[in-house]
Amino acid sequence: MKLNYYGDTDSLYIDLNSRPSVETREIEEGLLVDLDKDGHVVGIDIDHASKMMDLKKLELVHLPVLEINAA
Repeated sequence: MKLNYYGDTDSLYIDLNSRPSVETREIEEGLLVDLDKDGHVVGIDIDHASKMMDLKKLELVHLPVLEINAA
């Protein structure tokens, strides 16, 4: 899973896996999900992310993390 923040559009993209997206659905205004060919969620796009959440804090709770990579 990768978290990508794009400051020019103030959007946060949560890339859940590497499967390609074939469809995007807007769940509500500013919240979109990308689906693969089987209808599984592969990514989540949050527009106006800095207004929706605190982007300065990331907390991992009870995740079986084996590796953390920071860019």
